[in-house]
Amino acid sequence: MNPLMTARRSAGTLPDMSSQNGIHPAVRVGHVHLHVSDLDRALAFYHDGLGFNLTGDGRSVGLPMAFLAAGDYHHHVGLNTFKPAGLYHVAFNYPDRRELAKAVARLKAHGYEVDHATDHGGTVAVYLDDPDGNGIELSFDRPRETWYDADGRPVLKAERIDVESI
Repeated sequence: MNPLMTARRSAGTLPDMSSQNGIHPAVRVGHVHLHVSDLDRALAFYHDGLGFNLTGDGRSVGLPMAFLAAGDYHHHVGLNTFKPAGLYHVAFNYPDRRELAKAVARLKAHGYEVDHATDHGGTVAVYLDDPDGNGIELSFDRPRETWYDADGRPVLKAERIDVESI
């Protein structure tokens, strides 16, 4: 066990784990999206090596990107070659639209700006950068039955929406 997480609280240690600071306790890391230098090599590692399922491959429509997941989730790992290798963004998944809206309101109340909001079909997300320029996505998942079209293909879209509509 990690002693930082299990030790009794004293000055200079982590506070008790709770939702006292306003974030909903069901929020979790939804996915990590990475810039990679070679998409085929990255797919070999995440798909063949680690065993993630390929859930979407943008190369068929001219986009150098792919999505992989464990189980039936839409994606836990996103890969693209848009920029040099590194973190594209980390996503924090909220339990529902209401909690995402509360998170956006909290950010604004603390003086942080949201760059934009996007409807991805199975998810709705807002994007911003942290103070060091790292990409942050805050999202909620729509019901699983909306993630795939009638032919069983994942619904992948990137329609900009008004942040206030969240």
